[in-house]
Amino acid sequence: MTLAPPSSSPYRNYVYAYPHKTAYRRLPERPRLDALWAREPKDALSLYLHIPFCEVRCGFCNLFTRIGAPDGLTAAYLDALDRQATAVRDALNATGNGIDDHAATGTEGVRFVTAAFGGGTPTFLTAAELERLCDIAEHRMGADLRAVPLSVEASPATATADRLAVLADRGATRLSLGVQSFIDTEARAAVRPQRRADVEAALGRVREAAIPVLNIDLIYGIDGQTEATWLHSLDAALAWHPEELYLYPLYVRPLTGLDRRRDGPDPDWDAQRLRLYRLGRDHLLAHGYVQHSMRMFRRADAPAEGPDDYACQTDGMIGLGCGARSYTADLHYSFDYAVDMHEIRGIIDDYVSRPAADFAHAEYGRPMTPDESRRRHLLQSLLQADGLPAADYRARFGTDPADDFGPALDGFAGRGWLEHDTASGRLRLTPEGLAHSDAIGPDLFSPDVRAAMAAYERK
Repeated sequence: MTLAPPSSSPYRNYVYAYPHKTAYRRLPERPRLDALWAREPKDALSLYLHIPFCEVRCGFCNLFTRIGAPDGLTAAYLDALDRQATAVRDALNATGNGIDDHAATGTEGVRFVTAAFGGGTPTFLTAAELERLCDIAEHRMGADLRAVPLSVEASPATATADRLAVLADRGATRLSLGVQSFIDTEARAAVRPQRRADVEAALGRVREAAIPVLNIDLIYGIDGQTEATWLHSLDAALAWHPEELYLYPLYVRPLTGLDRRRDGPDPDWDAQRLRLYRLGRDHLLAHGYVQHSMRMFRRADAPAEGPDDYACQTDGMIGLGCGARSYTADLHYSFDYAVDMHEIRGIIDDYVSRPAADFAHAEYGRPMTPDESRRRHLLQSLLQADGLPAADYRARFGTDPADDFGPALDGFAGRGWLEHDTASGRLRLTPEGLAHSDAIGPDLFSPDVRAAMAAYERK
């Protein structure tokens, strides 16, 4: 296989999905969804609903979201989401597996095992609009939100008691709160205006809502952040005994609020982020958390995770909303992608004006060749602390990981990043390998995907 160009930085690219949307292209044939899903297993689907609105846009954010919404836009967006859900439901019905509009269980063939609301900030919606969002998931798509894991993203400003009550009543099992820092000056440096008092009040409301899993997101590598201030934020988060903590390195991406902050490689910043990562990792491990990936830490005594918990890279993903992805075995697809505020507003306006018939087709995407499917499976497994069971890979693809990716795997092992656990038959990243996940992932991108990402015209 061909490796990516060498780079000494441990922070090349956060691989949360492969291939990245910048490798997607317009699909001139606009394939029909009923044809795409005709031969797909539909007994363990994941459902993702995307809400592309935030009250502010953080300086580091390159997500598909807009600031605020003119009067009527959120209602129009939910109308479009309802039309899209109807079209997707009809496409799944056309494959011979009916979905009962009003029953979330008892359907034959089609079954949702996880659900997630993301964005953007889903809790930007009012409590009444969140009720409607849940109705779309349940009555249009047939997902029993009270019977499956349901994860919802929120911000401190929008985690109000009435919204949280709706989510708790409708079955939310996990609430992820983007805090980033408990120090006001650091939050401002990340262009995230917030006060710690408001963050603490929001955390109190989340706990009062009794949603089983609280996740707190924190960021390291912010201008002015030190080891002492990083530990201060970690301890402030730990005071709430969150079931999960995600530790994110700060990235400065094109077209974001911090885009002008850095120009070219910055070894000192890399060293700072790596130092703070190790400090945070060791601090959480010492406080009874288990590391599940470079970013994710889970309290050892947290409620058990079921086998069907949400995984954004699982085949059989149904994404609704103009920023959501859908995954079949042969095609990943979505709508157009942008980071620039003006471009995002145009895409959202186009989405809300579409008739239902438009949603019966895939418009932007990337075909998944056998090679890309192997890479994706390797990536999503290796970047987890549990690693890749070689037997699972052989059962799925009929080959051994070393046959398909030997030079890359040998290179990782030679750097002390990868080990083969013969007792379990797993390929597993070492602690130092997990620290370099954002270098390992891009090394495994295919030449075609790297070329498509490089050729993407940013907008």
